[in-house]
Amino acid sequence: MRLLIVGSLDGHIAGAGKIALDRGAKVAHVDDVDQAMAALRAGRGADLLMIDVELDVAQMVKALGQERIAIPVIACGVKADPQKAAAAIRAGAKEYVPLPPDAELIAAVLAAVAEETTAFIYADPRMVEVLRLAEQVAASQASVMITGESGTGKEVMARYIHSKSKRASKTFVSVNCAAIPENLLESELFGHEKGAFTGAVARRIGKFEEADGGTLLLDEISEMHPRLQAKLLRAIQEREIDRVGGTQPIKVDIRLLATSNRDLEEEVQAGNFREDLYFRLNVVAVEMPPLRTRPQDIQVLADHFVRKYSESNGVPKPLFTPEAREVLAGHHWRGNVRELENTMHRAILLAREGRITPESIVLTGGKLAREDTALKAASAASAVTGSPPPLPSANGTELDDDSGASAGGLVGKTVAEVERDLIIDTLEHCLGNRTHAANILGISIRTLRNKLKLYTQDGIPVPMPGESEARTAT
Repeated sequence: MRLLIVGSLDGHIAGAGKIALDRGAKVAHVDDVDQAMAALRAGRGADLLMIDVELDVAQMVKALGQERIAIPVIACGVKADPQKAAAAIRAGAKEYVPLPPDAELIAAVLAAVAEETTAFIYADPRMVEVLRLAEQVAASQASVMITGESGTGKEVMARYIHSKSKRASKTFVSVNCAAIPENLLESELFGHEKGAFTGAVARRIGKFEEADGGTLLLDEISEMHPRLQAKLLRAIQEREIDRVGGTQPIKVDIRLLATSNRDLEEEVQAGNFREDLYFRLNVVAVEMPPLRTRPQDIQVLADHFVRKYSESNGVPKPLFTPEAREVLAGHHWRGNVRELENTMHRAILLAREGRITPESIVLTGGKLAREDTALKAASAASAVTGSPPPLPSANGTELDDDSGASAGGLVGKTVAEVERDLIIDTLEHCLGNRTHAANILGISIRTLRNKLKLYTQDGIPVPMPGESEARTAT
């Protein structure tokens, strides 16, 4: 855990820093926002940033966003005005911590950040085998390709491998190749010199240099453009990089991990991914199984998320009814662990009288699951009678197969219209959360945003974050 503290905090900085050090964190300190950004540009990264509420928290959050630096921000202060604390939260700070520092509170903040990135909770034998393989290869220097559906925990696995490696005491750096536009990803990876392009106001150290001596994770590498793949291949082979606008190559020493939710062999065959880069990355392959194939994990993860969100929402932990557990066990979990987490968060808010019942569990894609079950039952009946199965209409009634109607009312719609409806419905189920919707749909966040932009231009209402939740409440 790397902690960067910004501000003087009236002398209490030493106390907060010492508590963090005692809890195993690496602590750095700067005086203001400009110094903080300079340190981050220079590659002195952080996993958590604590800033004095007397400083411009909004400026800090905005600067991080403009330079695509993803770090949780915690505001803190000595006897701070409640209005300033509230303003810091509105500006984008995750929490407000009062000072003088309370050891347990500081520890809880550090533990919360660490738990979100490194926790591995499992009980199913399939995951036992996967973790055994991960531990076996962790001590090596080999590149590891981690594959699996969206939401299965590929980044958590990458951090787990790093924690078990010889580089565990060094930096772990992650870059999401799908979330950064192509024209900026090269600078993000390799860094740039001042004036290399419009907006390059200062030298910026890239992720390769920031991870020097440690581990670099290229998350969703299948989304990387082939042009940039060639430069990445050279960096891996030569163990040196060129900053954008730079004149001298820079040596780096990293352990490389990569994740993908696509079949990279198919991407190679389709010409979307370089074969030589694939073989460089795929020295060892670790496949994360879907949640629906590891049923014992569903219950232990559900219990974990219920405990987590009960604490964060300040409510007593509710108990599952047997019927609710049956609902969880029978769902297909297209969005895997991420979908289960969202479902449990909603269940906490909808639980009544300290119990999670089937009515508390709002399942994503529940309609699809019911239609699929109905069609399977109809197919089984047709095998006995010898007659073709009836097709369900949009209102659930049965239709003859020559009636011109469709299963689910799809006939008469274009593929684009069906895709649009699926995307909008999924976004509503995710309460407008773009990232969660993209993971459930199995597409990149960039692809989802592009499609939503087109829908908006066509005058189609698109759910915004929180809108669906508000619509449900009315």
